[in-house]
Amino acid sequence: MGLAGKKIILGVTGSIAAYKSVYLLRRLVEHGADVSVVMTPEAAKFVTPLTFQVLSKNTVYTDMFESGQGGEISHLYLGRGADMVLIAPATANIIGKMANGIADDLLSTILLACKCPVLVAPAMDSEMYENRVVQKNISYLQKLNVDFIGPVTGPLASGIEGPGRMSEPDVILAFVEERLAERTCRDIEGHTILVTAGPTREAIDPVRYISSLSSGKMGYSIAEAAKRRGAKVILISGPVSLTPPAGVELVRVMTAEEMFNAVINRLPEVDVVVMAAAVSDFKPAVVVNSKIKKENAGGMTLNLVKTQDILSEILEKKGKQFIVGFAAETEDMVANAKKKLDSKQLDMIVANDVCREGAGFEVDTNIVTVIDRWGETVEYPVMTKAVVADKILDHVVHRLSSS
Repeated sequence: MGLAGKKIILGVTGSIAAYKSVYLLRRLVEHGADVSVVMTPEAAKFVTPLTFQVLSKNTVYTDMFESGQGGEISHLYLGRGADMVLIAPATANIIGKMANGIADDLLSTILLACKCPVLVAPAMDSEMYENRVVQKNISYLQKLNVDFIGPVTGPLASGIEGPGRMSEPDVILAFVEERLAERTCRDIEGHTILVTAGPTREAIDPVRYISSLSSGKMGYSIAEAAKRRGAKVILISGPVSLTPPAGVELVRVMTAEEMFNAVINRLPEVDVVVMAAAVSDFKPAVVVNSKIKKENAGGMTLNLVKTQDILSEILEKKGKQFIVGFAAETEDMVANAKKKLDSKQLDMIVANDVCREGAGFEVDTNIVTVIDRWGETVEYPVMTKAVVADKILDHVVHRLSSS
């Protein structure tokens, strides 16, 4: 996918991560985008406007009252012509302005005036990112369909390590390409797709549980892509902090048993099942009704029993449904995935090595290998989960159309 003909406003705010925006701009231009850079006064203290001007070959905008084409004011004509506004890096300050309708500089005024998609790549210290007000602002903007990518966890300018690093430019680039890709065909229209996402939680006592690191991002991305491509989507989600895609039917569950029942109850009405959830394989044999006190526990042993196997039950009850499983592995990924494909009699399996950088849980990217029962195996490089979702659905559509 290219960005030829796409007009993008790159908003740069006052963060040390502004140096990454220089490389991001270069990559956007290499992929054909026409980029206009808008800088806040604080951003210009980290990188000079001249740097962005040379790379974009366009005027760099910093002044709130700068006149533009035909005497028009910049914040109006720039926003009208844009296909996307990309804020990278985005400080807590600009996120707060967006969430509260404040327009006191050129960039924040463009954000109020524009009607195109907005993508935000946060960058700040972890204490700021985890602040309840910042999290409230992000959650509110997500409900308004503002896209966020990152931040990621790693070393920060303050010297500590934690969430707050701006996503890497190539990851942002892939996300931008996916968002601006024009799909003229609704190639899954007429089909109903059931997607599971997120973790499940198995109680130990009223305050403790067994779970996994799954964030639900992969499953939610698949649900969003399927809806965009015309499908009716049922999203069965474990406990996550994500905003569900618009237009999907959301079924919230907590335990493996609840997810089992939800999937089996809806199975007769769907054509495709995508089991992206990280369902607990085990649960405590006994759930204690009151909190286990540390001083009374001693060397406590937790006895576990297996949870119900959703895929095995689907196999017994399914008709012509196309079933996609997931295999999150830490070793012998392809061999273990093929074994699961055969033992569960799946149509397709998506495997990833969760130990690889850029893959697995709680990140915006994934590295997957798709294997199907017809013998096809396709390995993909690191991509955003939004792009991975479409790749998975491309395989599903191909097999549905050939059956």
